Amino acid sequence: MAIAVNEDGYREVLGAAEGMKEDKASWVNFFQWLKGRGLDGMKLIVGDKCLGTQEAVGEVFPDAKYQRCTVHFYRNVFSVVPRSKVKLVAKMLKAIHAQESKKAAREKAKAAVAQLKEMKLKEAAKKVEDSVEDTLTYCDFPYEHWTRIRTNNVLERLNREIRRRTRVVGTFPDGNSALMLVCARLRHVAGTQWGNKKYMNMKHLEATLEDVSMAG
Repeated sequence: MAIAVNEDGYREVLGAAEGMKEDKASWVNFFQWLKGRGLDGMKLIVGDKCLGTQEAVGEVFPDAKYQRCTVHFYRNVFSVVPRSKVKLVAKMLKAIHAQESKKAAREKAKAAVAQLKEMKLKEAAKKVEDSVEDTLTYCDFPYEHWTRIRTNNVLERLNREIRRRTRVVGTFPDGNSALMLVCARLRHVAGTQWGNKKYMNMKHLEATLEDVSMAG
């Protein structure tokens, strides 16, 4: 799944896909469909590193950066960590993304890799070493936005809400009935939550872009 964030106020989650065939071609088609519906001015796309996602972003939205969801990154590392050591490793990983700059986060990541190797967790160390850079893209954006753009939790919460409501119904007469319920919920959320307020204050981003322009 992915969240697309544009330059017009980060007002809503603009694109998401779940359960689709996960390869570059399917993501390219999905992004082009969003683009055809008017999605433009992309600055950042946050996703969970589905197969082909990053390549598709580069092809359809060449000016957008890609941020791997930190929560999904943690889960991927935990998959090769003994249960007894998950809490300790979680603290190490969260410390990386608690730093005040990308440089500091990279240094923290190096220390975490070294510690994981000392703990004989070589697979976990490799996952951090190979993938942590994709989780630090948020550092290129205003500090005030960091907690909003380093995960796709907003979409995860919506998916959980949809699953909760479909479970209450239990069995649907057909696929269209399920689709109608899901679409009704999405319209409600878009109209009452995402549509009524900006996801972030874009004055911070505008100031950052202005500073970059003046420096260039």
